[in-house]
Amino acid sequence: MKRWWVTATISVILVLPVWAADGSKDEKAALEVRDVVKQLQMRYEKTTDLQADFSQKTKIEGFERPVTSSGKVYIKKPGRLRWEYLDPATEQIYVNQDDVKVYVPEHKQVLVGKLTHMAASKAPLELLQGAAKLDESFEIEPTKGRERGAAGLPLLTLIPKGKEHESTQNLQKIVVEVFPKTYYIRTVSLYEISGNVAVFEFSNLKPNLGLGNEVFDFRTPPDAEVMKAPVLNGP
Repeated sequence: MKRWWVTATISVILVLPVWAADGSKDEKAALEVRDVVKQLQMRYEKTTDLQADFSQKTKIEGFERPVTSSGKVYIKKPGRLRWEYLDPATEQIYVNQDDVKVYVPEHKQVLVGKLTHMAASKAPLELLQGAAKLDESFEIEPTKGRERGAAGLPLLTLIPKGKEHESTQNLQKIVVEVFPKTYYIRTVSLYEISGNVAVFEFSNLKPNLGLGNEVFDFRTPPDAEVMKAPVLNGP
């Protein structure tokens, strides 16, 4: 389940800034959304790499208590990512373009697969490489209700346009909150049709550190079993 949520979140974090907001009945709200998207685009265009802490809270339909976890994430253009769970259990996810490696130390296993086959269709890969426009897959609109993000900035609601792709067929909507002033992504909330909700909150962001490729290169431990990753269509 972790890898499904992470893959969906990766596509949002890395390529959200290229999206454009469509028209809205509330023109003022639509203008605010367009301004946030514009600021996001400007910020991420100037970002070559990014390091951050994250916390994840997943509410699973039918379960009273949410599942919580935390760790670190490292991003480098183009298409390099390291997503590392540190608590309550260790799990490392490495992405290099379409290649994905998932290391689970507790099980001494390395799952090897393709991003296009793990909880997604071709969309995340194309988005990572900048070859697709996200507004072709999502409608971006103001979040309904009076709730707003930090400093009163509007929350962005992303609605999948079609369900033909595996990357969007499980999603009802995605809600994104940005930091004021910097306009980096603060939270990403993924709402599934099933009722499951995963909220990722990012903190301690450090952009443009000059992260080397060694941060993203994974070496298989000699005692680990390498297995082909299954195709994940959902949690």
